[in-house]
Amino acid sequence: MLETAEAPQHETHTVFNQSTPLENVNLYEIDLPLQEAVNREGAGWAEDRIKALGEICGQPEVLLAGRDANEFPPRLKAFDRFGNRIDEVEFHPAWHELMALGIEHDLHALPWREPGIGANVARAALFTQLTQVEAGVGCPISMTFSVIPSLRNQPEVAEEWEPRFTSLEYDGKLKPADQKPGCLAGMAMTEKQGGSDVRANTTRAVPLNGGGPGGEYEITGHKWFCSAPMCDAFLVLAQTDAGVSCFLLPRFTPNGERNRFHIQRLKEKLGNKSNASSEIEFRGAWARMIGEDGRGIRTIIEMVSHTRLDCAIGSSAGMRTGVAQATHHAMNRSAFGKKLIDQPLMENVLADLCVESEAATATVMRLARAYDEAAAGDEGAALLQRLATPVLKYWICKRAPWHAVESLECFGGNGYAEESGMPRLFRESPLMSIWEGSGNVQCLDALRAMVKSPASYEAFFSEVGEAAGADSRLDSFVEKLQQEITGEPETLEIRARRVVEGMGLAFQGSMLVRHGDPAVADAFCASRLAGDWGEAFGTLPAGTDFKTIIQRSAPPV
Repeated sequence: MLETAEAPQHETHTVFNQSTPLENVNLYEIDLPLQEAVNREGAGWAEDRIKALGEICGQPEVLLAGRDANEFPPRLKAFDRFGNRIDEVEFHPAWHELMALGIEHDLHALPWREPGIGANVARAALFTQLTQVEAGVGCPISMTFSVIPSLRNQPEVAEEWEPRFTSLEYDGKLKPADQKPGCLAGMAMTEKQGGSDVRANTTRAVPLNGGGPGGEYEITGHKWFCSAPMCDAFLVLAQTDAGVSCFLLPRFTPNGERNRFHIQRLKEKLGNKSNASSEIEFRGAWARMIGEDGRGIRTIIEMVSHTRLDCAIGSSAGMRTGVAQATHHAMNRSAFGKKLIDQPLMENVLADLCVESEAATATVMRLARAYDEAAAGDEGAALLQRLATPVLKYWICKRAPWHAVESLECFGGNGYAEESGMPRLFRESPLMSIWEGSGNVQCLDALRAMVKSPASYEAFFSEVGEAAGADSRLDSFVEKLQQEITGEPETLEIRARRVVEGMGLAFQGSMLVRHGDPAVADAFCASRLAGDWGEAFGTLPAGTDFKTIIQRSAPPV
């Protein structure tokens, strides 16, 4: 046998010039724009609570739970092993861990448990922390939060269910509500033939013992989308002789039997994999009417308004995730002899992403404060809320997919790999624009608000006008926008997207000019309002203070 010298060990797999995971950080403490907004909009009293959740959400094991909840999505278990129909949804333990975290930290109930100025703002900041870990849990948390205003239209039903929906204890098991320490709420409006046109719904409600508000009904029909079918009770729209009406339909009847609520299948979706969405069938399911007979849309719209707020918050949180991940990567990765973050063109891209994220954060937190003020009886805030909600829901949610794909591209090929987490962010990004009314629905709702309530138009532009005289570019943009809204009313619906986009930009510009960092406000006005901007992110004009903008949003090295 020939003796050979030991072969040299070539270190072909030495890892260098790779960014590190963004973990072991406090998600709130590395987000200066959010910190400023929390204190500016009246939620400074809750900052310790927000920091506490931000610390938890930045830990490796919690971030891993977010990944696992997507890697192991829910499964439908329609029957038990004996053939009995049970209609249950099974989740990975990571899902339950994240749900328990959200409920424990009051993401579903804070404004109802502790009403006052800053309550919705604090909740929005808390919501932002958890949805950066995993956005899927936001759906049942948001609906449980949003059901309360609609439920209060029927006080005797609210008295029974509100304590269950506002409990800080999570129980993911399917069992009668009176046997659980806390419950979750879902919603079932959409039918295959109607979509957003819920007046076309065919699901029928037949009264028992006379029916009427608070009365008992049997509901029969098919719902094409039921959000979070594992919840304990659902707001449902169904037809009565008086028209579309609203009902609370629990998973169990008062005598403890499973309600005739049958899950047909779970939807295969682009994103939001950790959360269950389903088709369901009611076969004489027991329910109680909420609100007036025939006025169900008016009753449920209060729930919809709050979930639309959460859509804007969720998209804002997604943008924050993109900015944090992209800037962190650029600070730790080199190319052509310099860190990515020191490359002039990459600076432009990152700064542009930061501007978009900061504008979204500032405006959703201001909108959250309007909800607090409206709840306290401020009529002007209620008018602002009415119009700003569809405007910001439209514009911020529309911007999110573009923001996500550009954030992903900052990683190059690494960003296209699932392990980076960026594909999950990208797949999630279109959802908020669709959920609770897609883009056209939001634009038409904004037009409806301006026509039916001209005072909401005045409240909106009064808020925007708080920045009048501070920046000529904003002043000029607002003047042209108002001319566009009031001119040619016969073509307003055709131009609705352009108009609502302009309103979103005007609101964001006003907030940044009044309250933002001067470098961010200048970049926003120069690009979004004065038109010195291209079709893609990374086209801010030369002379922009890129470093200041990035430093405000980038995690520490």
